[in-house]
Amino acid sequence: MKKPVLVIMAAGMGSRYGGLKQIDPVDREGHIIMDFSIYDAKRAGFEKVVFIIKKEDEKDFKEAVGNRMGQIMDVEYAYQDLHNIPEGFEVPEGRVKPWGTAQAVLSAADCVDGPFAVINADDYYGKHAFETIYRYLTTHEDDEKYRYTMVAYGLKNTVTDNGHVARGICELNEQKELTEINERTRIEKRENGIAYSEDEGNTWVYVEPDTLVSMNMWGFTRSILDEIKAGFPGFLEKGLRENPMKCEYFLPAVVSSLLTAGRASVAVLESEDKWYGVTYREDKPVVEQAIQKLKDAGVYPQKLWEEV
Repeated sequence: MKKPVLVIMAAGMGSRYGGLKQIDPVDREGHIIMDFSIYDAKRAGFEKVVFIIKKEDEKDFKEAVGNRMGQIMDVEYAYQDLHNIPEGFEVPEGRVKPWGTAQAVLSAADCVDGPFAVINADDYYGKHAFETIYRYLTTHEDDEKYRYTMVAYGLKNTVTDNGHVARGICELNEQKELTEINERTRIEKRENGIAYSEDEGNTWVYVEPDTLVSMNMWGFTRSILDEIKAGFPGFLEKGLRENPMKCEYFLPAVVSSLLTAGRASVAVLESEDKWYGVTYREDKPVVEQAIQKLKDAGVYPQKLWEEV
């Protein structure tokens, strides 16, 4: 079995936050959230990281992240490009939004030749999450089904006080396998709890705070890349017809279609860690305080890479 690779989706510019949030420090030592993810990944056993970025961000990204990480991990780059779509399709005039997380992962196809984990660049997942996903990826292979996994978090631990977020709401069977995942692009705290809206806030559906949600921490065999590629034309046919400027090819949607067809299983690994993320600029102080508490508790050294 080949060693798992870590794939980090870092092509988002963080429009709601303002600026390239993935390279904004979250502690006094100048570490960014990705430092903690890569630190946790390395001590879990990962040795290679693939950064998915935009080509125009390459210089800034390498200066802030890649050049440092190249001394710690085997580093490769993949580029998410709006114009990298199947033959026979064209990018609508005026569209600037990328095609979503599935296309992002597909961008890394040439850098991955075995099992891999996928995470967001701007999310803190925690030590336990990396340990559990690495253990799964090194002990499971495809058989009569694709054997995938994901790390899930309680919804109440993943929302912000500063606006709405997108989350994949999970449904599980008795074996703690994913049966369905529903992407909700507007979830927020309300007076009476946590709710999502699908009509620009006109109506709201409340969700139990302990509901497990996906934070885009997935574990795959390489088979998922072939499935994303195969489904891309069908997504574009429908998306360009219904919402040409904003439609997105979501990774959970690809997984859901495989689950519905009975072609894959997804073991849901519940994280013991609390998730943190910087969706909005106002979230940053919360993350900074959380990181310092983890350092004070001995989870991390004050300077992450001193011993490397």
